[in-house]
Amino acid sequence: MKALIITIAAFIAAAHIANAQDPGFEYYKSNEVKTLMGRNRQGGAYLGITTGYSSIDNKHAVLFGGRLSWIASKSLGIGIGGTGFINEYHYEPSIDREVFLAGGYGGIYIEPILFPRSPVHLSFPVLLGAGGISYVSADYDFGSNFIEDSDPFLLFEPAAEIELNMSRFFRMAFGASYRFPTPFNIGTSGTDFVRASSLKGWSCMVSFKFGKF
Repeated sequence: MKALIITIAAFIAAAHIANAQDPGFEYYKSNEVKTLMGRNRQGGAYLGITTGYSSIDNKHAVLFGGRLSWIASKSLGIGIGGTGFINEYHYEPSIDREVFLAGGYGGIYIEPILFPRSPVHLSFPVLLGAGGISYVSADYDFGSNFIEDSDPFLLFEPAAEIELNMSRFFRMAFGASYRFPTPFNIGTSGTDFVRASSLKGWSCMVSFKFGKF
């Protein structure tokens, strides 16, 4: 019995040494995705939930959105996504009401990823899409909001993110983006009209990504 145990132990040790010396095995180990909570395996898609902050028309604004992406060779994400936004209420004397801007945009995401096997790495998502923005007034007497005016636009939004591989199926990303909308013009008679320059600008975002990476 003792001899059998020694034989099995020797066999396991020999197999381990052989694998450790095999270049193919070393290449496989070096190509595993590394995470903050252990090793990861090859994956291919994720669903992302995003929230953030921006200034729209010189007013504080919140953003919320999502992204569905397929990852090719761990280094390039291709997918679709969108973002909604709303800025803070402010009083407009010309119509004697509180007003705010609300809208959203979406389209195709292309996301190059640098050093994806590292537990902390970089990604550079770019959105090419379209959206719409509305000039909204709040009527407290009726408890309703009214769209005073709206307009569509096209949008180009490059971004940079720092990603953390938290586990095999979960990543967090902290980033910033810059919106480049095409011209639009919304507002009401007697007000300062809101133009594309009011939407153009920086956003700070936090994303939670769930999937197989």
